[in-house]
Amino acid sequence: MTLDPADLKLLAALQRDSTLTAQDLGDALNMSPSQAGRRRQRLEAEGYIAGYRATLNPEMLGLAVEAFMQVVMATHTEQNARDFVRMTRTRPEIVGAWTLTGEADYLLRIYCANLAALNTLVQQVLLPHPAVSRVQSQIVMERVKPDAPLPV
Repeated sequence: MTLDPADLKLLAALQRDSTLTAQDLGDALNMSPSQAGRRRQRLEAEGYIAGYRATLNPEMLGLAVEAFMQVVMATHTEQNARDFVRMTRTRPEIVGAWTLTGEADYLLRIYCANLAALNTLVQQVLLPHPAVSRVQSQIVMERVKPDAPLPV
């Protein structure tokens, strides 16, 4: 399905503030609240809108360390990959995981309370994992541009 300009404007508005009501969206799109609400429902049903969530402040929650970990696999078997992915899904500190092209096989985004907790994760969870050959850590010093809306 093709998105028209009103769909794109609605998606951009919801990325800025997902709590907008049908009335708010109707005002922004110059249409009735019921039209805006139906349009939002259609975009949800078609999968353009994958979900809604609150953006939390990690520092306020005691998560002072953000890091990215590049992980190189020891061997590239289907079982190793399944086991590693399963582990990433069970660790709450790992908030994002991606497979990559290039030297590293995975990129992990991690939040921890402090450097000691990050060290524990690396030394006691990641490195001992049978699928892992090497881990390279990058600790975030400053968030210059937090996760931004998609360019719609």
